[in-house]
Amino acid sequence: MQQLNPGSGLRKSFGLKMAIIIVISAIVGSGVFKKAAPMAALLHAPWLVILAWLLAGIIILFGILCIAELSALFPSSGGPFLWLEKAYGKVISFFYGWSCFTVIQTAAIASVAFVFAGALGTFITLPHLSPEAESLSILGLYPLKNIGAKIAASLLIIALTVVNIRGARKGGNISLFFTLTLLLSIIAIVFVAFFSGTGSVQTIRTVSEGFPAGGFTVFGFISAMVLAMRAAFWGYEGWIGLGFIGGEIAEPRRNLPRALIAGISIVIVVYLLINTAYFFVMPADEMIAGVQQNENSIAAVLVVDKMLGAGGAYIISGMILVSTFGCTNATILVSARIYYAMAQKGMFFRKAALSHPRNHTPHYALIYQCIWACLLVFSGSFDFLTDLVVIAGFIFFGLIAWGVVRLRKRMKMAERPYKTPFYPVVPVAFVLFCILLIFISFIESPFKSLTGMGLILSGLPFYCYWHRRQRSAPE
Repeated sequence: MQQLNPGSGLRKSFGLKMAIIIVISAIVGSGVFKKAAPMAALLHAPWLVILAWLLAGIIILFGILCIAELSALFPSSGGPFLWLEKAYGKVISFFYGWSCFTVIQTAAIASVAFVFAGALGTFITLPHLSPEAESLSILGLYPLKNIGAKIAASLLIIALTVVNIRGARKGGNISLFFTLTLLLSIIAIVFVAFFSGTGSVQTIRTVSEGFPAGGFTVFGFISAMVLAMRAAFWGYEGWIGLGFIGGEIAEPRRNLPRALIAGISIVIVVYLLINTAYFFVMPADEMIAGVQQNENSIAAVLVVDKMLGAGGAYIISGMILVSTFGCTNATILVSARIYYAMAQKGMFFRKAALSHPRNHTPHYALIYQCIWACLLVFSGSFDFLTDLVVIAGFIFFGLIAWGVVRLRKRMKMAERPYKTPFYPVVPVAFVLFCILLIFISFIESPFKSLTGMGLILSGLPFYCYWHRRQRSAPE
């Protein structure tokens, strides 16, 4: 089969420190500001919400420990696509890559960019069309509704795509600046919450009125906790992203595991601190009522308003602008590498296998990703897209973790620079949780779950076409 000339390849642009920054910036987006209230509505007790964030972080850490072994074993760009191919063959790896393109990664880009646009609307008035135009429905979607925010989100995606085409290091430097700014801002909020005199330990002990009088049943607690953790997982979305750019990390066998573990550890600590600060200042009932009264309210805004008075919306909106800008950029940067790897295997649009001759970036893969992400911006709401990302993602995350077990048996003699600790407990526990999350999601959200499955299976005709083209191509 004739191979497309991939240019001069992708450069090793990132050392350990920048790799850690990319992990953090790919994860910390809007979830940490938005998800506390819906989680409180499910669990009704502040300490249970904080526990949900911790448990979700531990589950993600288990996943990180698994992919750290795989990333050190196969340190190539496109990571998970190649790991799944080694573990299960081309069919499973293709459907993962296709799912990243149709929903997992592009929907993450679209939804985070849309939240950026919503925060931007705090500072400037974004345009709207007439009620008649906004009510136009196409297949149950309202592409013209909130048109100003959708245009702003699309422009952000386009602008950051251009930056990343011009050079991976440029994209990395953007992530560095915005991530450090965000972390300092979060530390400032936590400090004010605990030392301003607004909050108290009693506040964090107070349960909401919806807390069951006799306590949760076992199944009721497990179901509520898993659904709350599903919301928290949106806050951790992007944890697997560094694996996509393994071929661009200096000394990847050493730096990839270190960056993954250090990055997620920092994120877990930050999330626990800021969520504790929320409920130290504001009782759960007050937070839930504030969000229910106005569906566009953000839990973090309500808390900062209570601490500092009017103006909290501007402070938090500014932080959301910073976090979502950095997160959108990092997700754009890492995600395109998987389509680049797919195309080099002949399983994606051919031009996606090319790298820019001067900038050494996967420019066509970035362009294809940009186009589809912008279309998704016009297709659905924030919560719908984020739930799709989590449901579809965990199907493949479970397969990736189980791939550690399969490859330990199939490649016994392979040199492993890093091994998953407490094997096989860690991968097995992660896989079992993935199964539980998917099961409860199908019961609680059958339409969302089936939509996610439909987008995954939409790759079948493409797989047949590209597989046939591979077989018929001359050697």
